[in-house]
Amino acid sequence: MIWSTGAYASTRPPGRPSGGTSLLDRASLADAFEAACLIRCTRVESVRQPTTVLAEFSSAAAAARLAELLARLGTPVFPERVTAGVRRRYELHRLHIAQPGQPAVLTGGWRQGRTALLDPAAVGASAPRHARRQALAAAAWRAALLAAGRHVRTNILGVRLCDTELAAVLVRSAQLLGSAASVAPRSGCLLVTVPGGPDKERILRHSSRPVPVPAS
Repeated sequence: MIWSTGAYASTRPPGRPSGGTSLLDRASLADAFEAACLIRCTRVESVRQPTTVLAEFSSAAAAARLAELLARLGTPVFPERVTAGVRRRYELHRLHIAQPGQPAVLTGGWRQGRTALLDPAAVGASAPRHARRQALAAAAWRAALLAAGRHVRTNILGVRLCDTELAAVLVRSAQLLGSAASVAPRSGCLLVTVPGGPDKERILRHSSRPVPVPAS
């Protein structure tokens, strides 16, 4: 087993919440929600992993994105690259934190973002609130396309994952971004898909870059 480690330093500006039960501000919520979605795309941690492992990805891009988000939230992480396998070598990208367990800012970000997307009372809200929900919807799909198992065919765009709550969030997020989505069970996972054509293009366009979050 070959591994390398480094560190991502915190870039949290003064006054940005780093955890607790209080509601996150708009910018912090977008970062924390996307980070939580990235983690939920991964499978349940192995008993062989150190307790400080926050997430493990097969994608270097997914690990780098999560490290970037956590640095902005004031939660430094330490990356580890593991090369494993015998006949077929492959790399895993782990992110470690100082203390075991998920940071409170991610738990709060997931709950707050999920509520904003799935709460029926949010339907018909003001244009700024709708735009903020669209930003969260784009963040959810951006995370899934980076970290979940991609299932791409000519007529569909799909992701494989094991988290039922995230699957529901992705279906609602697709609707907010103007696309239809469905969930189907597969062996050991769920497959969330959107049709090819305009629906697929809308998801890819919105998830390619962060959507600006309205100031009010």
